[in-house]
Amino acid sequence: MDYYSRKIQCIHCRQRLSPQAREAKIKCPGCALDIEISKPENERSSRENSNTCPKNIISKFWKPTDPNPKTPLNIVPSPFQLPHSSRPNKRAVLCGVTYNKRKYRLKGTINDVKNIRDMLIKKFGFLQNGIIVLTEEETQEHIPTKKNIEKALRWLVENCKKGDSLVFYFSGHGLRQPDFNGDETDGFDETICPLDFIKEGMIVDNDINSIIVQPLVKGVTLHAIVDACHSGTILDLKYKYNRDKKEWKDNSPPSSGVNKATSGGLAICISACADDQVASDTTAFTGNTMNGAMTYILTESVRKHPGLTYGDLIDLIHEAFEEVNQNECLVNTHFLRKFYKESLSQKPQLTSSEQFDVYKTHFKL
Repeated sequence: MDYYSRKIQCIHCRQRLSPQAREAKIKCPGCALDIEISKPENERSSRENSNTCPKNIISKFWKPTDPNPKTPLNIVPSPFQLPHSSRPNKRAVLCGVTYNKRKYRLKGTINDVKNIRDMLIKKFGFLQNGIIVLTEEETQEHIPTKKNIEKALRWLVENCKKGDSLVFYFSGHGLRQPDFNGDETDGFDETICPLDFIKEGMIVDNDINSIIVQPLVKGVTLHAIVDACHSGTILDLKYKYNRDKKEWKDNSPPSSGVNKATSGGLAICISACADDQVASDTTAFTGNTMNGAMTYILTESVRKHPGLTYGDLIDLIHEAFEEVNQNECLVNTHFLRKFYKESLSQKPQLTSSEQFDVYKTHFKL
């Protein structure tokens, strides 16, 4: 039995179940129904009996759907040019920065964008005219410069209304800098790095919050998925989920009078690692194609397990990282990796503007 197929769902309430080895029956924590566990003959536990890299365990996962890496992903005319009345209620901005021809180049970010775009269209019903892609392989107005990224983020939330589902995805470098405003509990601002960040500067979490979080009106939901280093609280949302304690922690700014809340809407962020950790590009899951580790596991989990809850998704991502770390085949190409002497360990984070039951709320974009 492969690694992911151990993750089954209750036939009654669709709660994700994780039976232990040799367990014949398990009680669903959601509805208390007893579920029989059928075990095929010759079952082997990948954790106990396999020393191979997880890429062998999940080799049947999809590969990037576009065989030509230089095929533009934006439609013509650009969604930027659509009138407000023609914009679909599901909209997304997908940004992948390779920093091409630079010493801190990343190789998996465009593959990440393609996988996320494919997931949005095939699994969640997004239309191409509602998706703006920013990569170095696109036309000039879609190059991921600081100006273009901020323009796209404003387009994403502009005139948002009840029923809108918005997605911001970023794959690239993330950094942190000292917090001079006194509104960060850890004393640092988290940032994302546009293509021209050396010249134009980084995009700080405070600015991301003011551009795409605070304008959200009641009935609008924003999901941010950020595959970058130091991205744990990149949207500065009020609550951070503690997976170990299964509870939400208040992440409110320590300074009084600082408003980082929405205007009634809901913002949820899944990020690749904690604020003090680094994220990674890896070939561990495909053998030859570079991908952001968190992005790849997230898209594959959604594809293989319809009806996942947020808790299920976060658990699957964490468990996949644990499996990779045990096999010691995660390849990190991040340019800051040389400054970290300890073994790589990234723990994806879930933050939100509101508290909710992560094991009863289904992940839906």
